[in-house]
Amino acid sequence: MDIGIDLGTASTIVYVKSKGIVLQEPSVVAMDKSTGKMLAVGEEARRMIGRTPGNIVAIRPMKEGVIADYSTTETMLKYFLSKVAPRRIFRPRMMICVPAVITTVEKRAVIEAANAAGARQTFLIEEPIASAIGAGLDISKPFGSMVVDIGGGTTDIAVLSLGGIVCGESLRVAGDKFDEAIVRFVKKEFNLMIGERSAEEVKIHVADAFPESDEAKANSMEVRGRSLISGLPKNVTITAAQTCEAMQEPVEQIINTIYSVLEKTPPELSSDISEKGIVMTGGGSLLKGMDKLISKRTGIPVIIAE
Repeated sequence: MDIGIDLGTASTIVYVKSKGIVLQEPSVVAMDKSTGKMLAVGEEARRMIGRTPGNIVAIRPMKEGVIADYSTTETMLKYFLSKVAPRRIFRPRMMICVPAVITTVEKRAVIEAANAAGARQTFLIEEPIASAIGAGLDISKPFGSMVVDIGGGTTDIAVLSLGGIVCGESLRVAGDKFDEAIVRFVKKEFNLMIGERSAEEVKIHVADAFPESDEAKANSMEVRGRSLISGLPKNVTITAAQTCEAMQEPVEQIINTIYSVLEKTPPELSSDISEKGIVMTGGGSLLKGMDKLISKRTGIPVIIAE
């Protein structure tokens, strides 16, 4: 059995050859601190974030695209593999996505965790290359393609040609930083503490990186949290315009890195990119208005991969 895994900070996607995507779950593990026993993995564990008693902790073993907790990552991989192939007669070959710019030690940690989880052989593929192939780009030819892959923990920006990365950068700013920015904004603006899940809901349903009309700016939702003044539960309304202000710093960091990669791109490949456009992939690419903002700032068309 051949398996492809996108071991992301926010979620893990498992692809099985000839079957397609068979699993997509949050990269979260709930553990009992006192016994070290695993209680839940994936979506069930994610629902526990911020709602667990003192002895139970919800852990995200991946941080900024790399392994932060080796043993928990191994446990999580074993669980996901058991769901994909319940009868482990054959040890599968695995190909795992990694950020374009990580250290040798970080790469080795991924390989060792996969082997310990039951892989017969483990191969690594850089996320921009995997994203480009998944988006249907033919990167084997001598034409330039630019991919902006915004994940949960990292953003990979790369120019590809002849099957490899010509130039690129990996930035540890992505979807999680958008969530953190929303939490900070709500705390500062409303004296209200909201949780990670509430911030993510705001990001998905209301957040807009480039609200063009007054109607878009006024788009809003109610969010619930704990008042820092009274200590009691409180509801506030947050608008798209406010989320745009909240996320300005991480959004600017991504755009500045796109500029940086474009500046290093050979002129011939720059011409190809201007003609074909920039392809956006990853969960973070679904942030409303992000494609329009990048297109406006760079003057290059932006396509969100399906």
